[in-house]
Amino acid sequence: MSEMPRGNPRPMDEPVTHHGPPGGGVGRVLLAAAIVLLLVAVAGGTTWWMYTRDPAPTSNTATPTRTPSASACPGVKLRVVAAPEIAPVVSAAAKTLDDDERNPCDPIEVVAEEPGSTVSSAAKPDVWIPSSSAWVGIANAGGAAFTAEGKPMAHSPIVLAAPTAVTEGLAKGDQTSWAQLTGAVAAGKVAAVTMPDAQASTIGLLSVYGVNAAMARTTPDSGIAQLRALTLRSRLKEASVDPTQLMTRLAEQWNTNGVVYDVGVFPITEQQLRTYQRGKHTVQLKGAFPADGMVEADYPFAVAKNNQDTELTAQLRAAITRSSLTKAGFRPAPMPNTLPLPEKPAALLAPATMWSGYKSLSTQVLLLIDASGSMNKKIAAPGGRTTTRAGLLRESGRFAAELFAEDTNVGMWFFGQPTPTSPPHKEVVSYGPVTGPVNGKLRRDALAKAMEDYRAADNSGTPLYKSVLDGVAEMREKVSPGTVTLVVVLTDGEDGESTFKMTQAQFMAKLAAEQDPSRPVPVLALGYGPDVDMKALSDMSEATGGKAFPATNPADLSSAIAKAFLAAHAPR
Repeated sequence: MSEMPRGNPRPMDEPVTHHGPPGGGVGRVLLAAAIVLLLVAVAGGTTWWMYTRDPAPTSNTATPTRTPSASACPGVKLRVVAAPEIAPVVSAAAKTLDDDERNPCDPIEVVAEEPGSTVSSAAKPDVWIPSSSAWVGIANAGGAAFTAEGKPMAHSPIVLAAPTAVTEGLAKGDQTSWAQLTGAVAAGKVAAVTMPDAQASTIGLLSVYGVNAAMARTTPDSGIAQLRALTLRSRLKEASVDPTQLMTRLAEQWNTNGVVYDVGVFPITEQQLRTYQRGKHTVQLKGAFPADGMVEADYPFAVAKNNQDTELTAQLRAAITRSSLTKAGFRPAPMPNTLPLPEKPAALLAPATMWSGYKSLSTQVLLLIDASGSMNKKIAAPGGRTTTRAGLLRESGRFAAELFAEDTNVGMWFFGQPTPTSPPHKEVVSYGPVTGPVNGKLRRDALAKAMEDYRAADNSGTPLYKSVLDGVAEMREKVSPGTVTLVVVLTDGEDGESTFKMTQAQFMAKLAAEQDPSRPVPVLALGYGPDVDMKALSDMSEATGGKAFPATNPADLSSAIAKAFLAAHAPR
């Protein structure tokens, strides 16, 4: 990585006066998503000038908490909420409009606040300058009534930043990629990656969007792209870190031996990185642009419908000049090749919700993979090519091996009965730590190799129920406090054509008899293909406290694996 370029496009002293609000009506689904977001408890914004060694701005520029309806100055004419990093510029502009020195109250009150807090607050400001136009749509979906006047006032792309000591090999010049970061952290070349809360922070929200866009470029299969995005999510050291607190820690973290504490790599806006760099802190930061999923914060000037002082509002906008913004480290125009925001905020909220719903848990899992003859049936794979169910499973399973975090214990069985004397299943990867050795290689690599070598025997029976019973019994002995213990079964058929065949009633009775509430082993079942008996799989999973996921369209297999992986890491 390199130090962020100091130059900005040529500053202009005239005010920014663009036009055209962001698009978008929203429907019931989006409204529901926004309401969910409104319920998220979000910490109040903290001002960025805390990280520099410059004097603090004047007192009217903002406090992290606010009560607009109970202002200490009842004569305030215009209440403004701005993202913390742009609030000092807005406050300075507001000061120029105070022409009554005898009045202790300024006509414009400016409060610094993270956009997620503004969305979740019942009281809304007269003017809002969040760090992304997306928040305007999200807030309006929740019942607010803001109109973004003109184009955004400023821009700042998201960069991947890290202390100089950990940036080697991750970037060329000022360019890197989300895919490169994901590969580096999965391979252990990057010790830590942190992210802000994707449902509350602009940096988190846009970064998750960028990660998913980057992974979509690597494959035409949307499910595999989702698996690859989750690979990064599963490796995060922190997934809801407050960026302001992180910067404070960075400014202070230098131990007695002169070694930087491990803060790893994290996304941040270019403007915030420049602000930190100007502070001349002991811990130096460098950054690079993720070229495969470039996203940027923008700063719309959004006006509330009930804003009564349109004249003062226009004066404030005119007072915020381009030169003041560029001097503060913002760009007056979008950076080339940044991803456009989706028209509907739901396209941002959906991946953010998935990302935030993941919980880092110590996991013990046994994978049961169907190796019966029906897996050799031909199917149409994504892209129109023809393959077999087994072939598509090999592709998806190869990427699934990367999803297990370093604190996972895992083993894999293939089940099927090619001859009447064959056992119902065989162990292909012994159970143990995913980072531990097995047959001369890491267990994670052994899992990937087992999936590459996976083949189904023609005319092989499907001892599904027997394999599940044996798997649950095997894992029950491994249950331990503070650890989630699971059996994950993937099958394209139903129990049958083996010497271990039993009816569903017989199976359910045996499964119920073996349940031990003090040692639960949920079964996550993935029903794969059009012939699967999803009712039987759902009954099996529900009886154990697990879930069943259909992939009746073979092209949805990767997505089903991703859903099962998320369910495995959901809070219980």
